[in-house]
Amino acid sequence: MSDGEGPLLQVAGATRYYGARVGCADISFDLWPGEVLAIVGESGSGKTTLLNCVAQRLDLSAGTVSYRMRDGAMRDLATLTEAETRFLARTDWGFVHQNPADGLRMSVSAGGNVGERLMAVGERHYGHIRDTAIDWLGRVEVPADRIDDAPRTFSGGMRQRLQIARNLVTSPRLIFMDEPTGGLDVSVQARVLDVLRRLVSELGLAAILVTHDLGVARLLADRMIIMKGGRIVEEGLTDRLLEDPQHPYAQLLVSAILTV
Repeated sequence: MSDGEGPLLQVAGATRYYGARVGCADISFDLWPGEVLAIVGESGSGKTTLLNCVAQRLDLSAGTVSYRMRDGAMRDLATLTEAETRFLARTDWGFVHQNPADGLRMSVSAGGNVGERLMAVGERHYGHIRDTAIDWLGRVEVPADRIDDAPRTFSGGMRQRLQIARNLVTSPRLIFMDEPTGGLDVSVQARVLDVLRRLVSELGLAAILVTHDLGVARLLADRMIIMKGGRIVEEGLTDRLLEDPQHPYAQLLVSAILTV
């Protein structure tokens, strides 16, 4: 079955408990190839717990997450071996952290950070790795003459753009983003968002974006889920939900961005 014939990802009844406390409860949604889904809510709403469960960084207490592999087969991710999960994370998926230091090797050169991901999928030709790294630095607006500099010498925005390049160089089909502009100044945020929006569109990426910022969701996402207390309170197409939210909590969030 080709990508066009079904969802890329299916989440059914996803639930995660921390002892007696609910992290997220009974979450279900499909993600289609090339679609960007925003998971929105305030701190403590369960959005990051849900993201980490879907990305296989946390185990579910109940429910399933299924993914369409490149051969077209839909696989329950809980049934993959550890090696299969690791390979998926290195090749078909990307994960952009809020803090770039969590997604980069800070003492390795910028080119090395991009090149490592290529080597993880079998690339061994040094010249090709370096040329690809230079190309990707350009695509995320990092000057090519910084290729041999370590990320610890970069600004926050440049580190975040480098993390994006490291994640996208292997042509993944799905990228997870956890507050990708959360720690940045507003002007720097805009540049990172512009890079993300352009690359997601150019590459036809599917993405799950966690954010507390409805402005970021409005810019990047086709569809939106709003969470409160670990549960979905409203979901729908981004434009429609922002224009006419139905749930009182969603109305409160939307009115907050309309008044700034």
